[in-house]
Amino acid sequence: MELLHSLANVFIQTVIDVVPIATIIFGFQLLVIRKPIPHLKTVLFGFFYVLIGLTFFLEGLELALFPMGKLMAAQLTDPAFIFEGLASIPDVIRWQDYMWVYIFAAAIGFSTTIAEPSLIAVAIKAEEVSAGAISVWGLRIAVAIGVSVGIALGTFRIITGTPLHYYIMAGYVVVIIQTFYAPKLIIALAYDSGGVTTSTVTVPLVAALGLGLASTVPGRSALLDGFGLIAFASLFPIMSVMAYAQLTEWRQHERQKQATEETK
Repeated sequence: MELLHSLANVFIQTVIDVVPIATIIFGFQLLVIRKPIPHLKTVLFGFFYVLIGLTFFLEGLELALFPMGKLMAAQLTDPAFIFEGLASIPDVIRWQDYMWVYIFAAAIGFSTTIAEPSLIAVAIKAEEVSAGAISVWGLRIAVAIGVSVGIALGTFRIITGTPLHYYIMAGYVVVIIQTFYAPKLIIALAYDSGGVTTSTVTVPLVAALGLGLASTVPGRSALLDGFGLIAFASLFPIMSVMAYAQLTEWRQHERQKQATEETK
């Protein structure tokens, strides 16, 4: 009964959140474009499926993903785990002591990005528009590597307590430099790739990991240090996608150069 009550509350809140979207879409179609909605029955069923899906998804976040993210962060930062086998816990904990946290952060960043539905949709469209020049898996892996590196670096920031803006400013300097040298075909897609990573699968786990980590590392504040990982997840895919395009362009250039030399 408690679960049904919780699902009902989440469903009502989801309806309240989705109604403005539906109102705008239907309002423009009927009042501005002044044409009937095609396949109205199918569209209404689609909205209903969205409401049901979001309800179960949001409830699942509260029951599984958020608790698991915080639990993993707590376990990985537990002094009993970090200093297992030592007679006593050192007075000063070094950033090197949290290697398993960085590995877990990188792994969870990579795996959640690969499973991100919005990234899959963008990758499929990019392959269609580019006539195969941009492969689905190539883009997905490039973005996932960027998120993986970003989340790992973000956990390092939380553990060391260094200011967030240093990393973000330095990162965007790199992005600006890459923009001048990356193939023009990929630049807009690279910038969009930073946005699609912060979606339904990645954000909940990353947010839970950051908050859990900041809550368990001595001297860190959940409010000041726990947030910011999502910024890393948005920034570093831009770099990795442009780097992927630059590497692909360089390889093609080398192959053409080699083919030219062989024909001589």
